[in-house]
Amino acid sequence: MPAEQQGFQSVWTRPRTGREQPALSREHIVSEALRLLDEEGIDALSMRKLGGRLGAGATSLYRHVANKDELIELAVDEVYGEIEVTASPDPATWRTDTARCAHSLRATILRHPWLASVLGEMGMSYLGPNWMRVSEAMLKLLTTAGFPADEADRVLGTLVAYVTGMATSEAAWLTVLARSGQDEQTLVERLWPAAEEAAQDYPLLREGYAEQRGADPRTAREEGFQYGLERVLDGLATRLP
Repeated sequence: MPAEQQGFQSVWTRPRTGREQPALSREHIVSEALRLLDEEGIDALSMRKLGGRLGAGATSLYRHVANKDELIELAVDEVYGEIEVTASPDPATWRTDTARCAHSLRATILRHPWLASVLGEMGMSYLGPNWMRVSEAMLKLLTTAGFPADEADRVLGTLVAYVTGMATSEAAWLTVLARSGQDEQTLVERLWPAAEEAAQDYPLLREGYAEQRGADPRTAREEGFQYGLERVLDGLATRLP
């Protein structure tokens, strides 16, 4: 049954149709949409506004993308093109190479914090060419390390779930930070008194907050991500022969 009849409507499930005007290609539209998203966020994206930035009417855009949802799908896959995965995996360095890819995925999400609000809605995003490239390279890395093919797929899903879960929370925080107009250290220092007051009746939380007071928040985020990633990799390593 065609994907559209099942309720899955996606740019990746329909043939590319229509004659493209050289001055307004799908690639040009997606590139400008990505700039708009990075500059102003997901709420600012509309076909009308994008058309204005491109010097074209919204009707012209619909010759290349069916709707705003398709445009976001294309922008998401464009971002996935920034993720780095080793092209020549070595079983001896699988852990380092996997960690490097995980850090690249996290950094990509943090460069484009609007992703945090759409990843859960992009049900067909795994069909995009850039994500296909990343997935194939990661599966090659994992099977070269010694994971059976069927388990490698689950390993990849586990890694992606950890990274996106952590990074989307960070991206949401960075969005709040950007809207505040303050640097991270200043905002955190302003929030500490309220946090410490709220933790007065909870000794373990109170002790933890006291230990964290004065720490660089960016460093704390980096260390928190690295700690979780190492524990995930520890667990995965036990599955190797």
